[in-house]
Amino acid sequence: MAFLATLGMLALYASLLALFLKVAWAIYHDQRRLHIPPGIKYPITLRIYFFFIFFCKQDSFFKETGLRNPFKLIEWLYKRFMPKWSPTLTIKDLVFDDVPVRVYWPKTTPSGKRRGVVVIAEGGGVLGNIGLTDLPCRCIAQETDSVVMTVAFRLAPEHPFPIPIMDCCTATMHFLKNAEEYGVDPHRIVLYGQSSGGSFAVAVSEYLAGKKDLPKLGGQVLIYPALQAIDFNLPSYQQNHSVPFLFKKQAVMIATLLLTPKEVNLEDIMRNAHLPEHVWMKYRKWLNPDDIPERFKGRGYVPMERPPFRPELYEIVKEATNPMYSPLLAEDDVIRQLPKTFLLTCEYDIFRDDGLLFKKRLEDNGVPLTWYHIKEGFHGMLFGYGNWKVEYPGTKLHYQHINNFINRI
Repeated sequence: MAFLATLGMLALYASLLALFLKVAWAIYHDQRRLHIPPGIKYPITLRIYFFFIFFCKQDSFFKETGLRNPFKLIEWLYKRFMPKWSPTLTIKDLVFDDVPVRVYWPKTTPSGKRRGVVVIAEGGGVLGNIGLTDLPCRCIAQETDSVVMTVAFRLAPEHPFPIPIMDCCTATMHFLKNAEEYGVDPHRIVLYGQSSGGSFAVAVSEYLAGKKDLPKLGGQVLIYPALQAIDFNLPSYQQNHSVPFLFKKQAVMIATLLLTPKEVNLEDIMRNAHLPEHVWMKYRKWLNPDDIPERFKGRGYVPMERPPFRPELYEIVKEATNPMYSPLLAEDDVIRQLPKTFLLTCEYDIFRDDGLLFKKRLEDNGVPLTWYHIKEGFHGMLFGYGNWKVEYPGTKLHYQHINNFINRI
């Protein structure tokens, strides 16, 4: 028996050593690719955050927890440690026209109908959902005295584009139509989204722009949004391809999963081989690097010749040109109808130039715009808002600008 126990202990130690070596090698390999520019504040903090997220992605860790990715881990933690009860908010899970939602009401007595905020989760329509938006929903509801609604849209690849975005459209339309039932002024409803949530928010705004039977949206808040899947070699993609939290290859992988569960050659998409010449010519007027101010090219930009077109790739991802998927590509008469906008961009973010090009389109079409640029910012830096244990330094300061905009609606 003692011999068997010793063998068991040795097997356990061997398994732990193997796990340690695997994770250590994976972290070393990924950290070697990681690039933290000198302009980013608190680089050590960023490395610690990235270490945690990278560790959570290791297969051995997830075999033990039954989870698939760090977003699922965060949702799992929220479900177990973030109570739905709040001393300052009433929180209910509801269904809006067959779409599950969660609604947050401040418990204070309002002087009249409140403002409404629709929060759409990041994660590319592939990861995340209500668990990721719970903290910001609580904070926005409390700090702006608004009724906040977030959407549990269905996720790709099981439910590919346009299903996740249409779920957001459906829930938002219900909220607009029935706003007074929830104590909300239907003319003071704001759409809010970070990253792909910002892309979804613009897609919803553009979809609703032609709906004459609905109240007009009061505004939209877009936090470092991804707005196009045409050109993956804009200056910001070249400069920030290996800056955490989002690498260029990861972004392209998630973007293609929203369109199709099929395996695609990500390298060819990253080199812009996925679209034919006539598509490039059609959208060049809105996707021209010449429209990006020169000061954003100072860290390096090399205009790239497009590789040979891959028609078989285009057949798989051609919906990337759909304005609901790439809302930067909407026609001017649609852009003109968008509500007043708060747009936040970050210097060290692959999506920075998506935001800058969208900024130009809004300005050219007379849409009231508040632009806020974080010079030391990177993609995902505002994640964790509302929890001092995981907030990145400076997050509250940046959110003051967001909340001030919402309070003016």
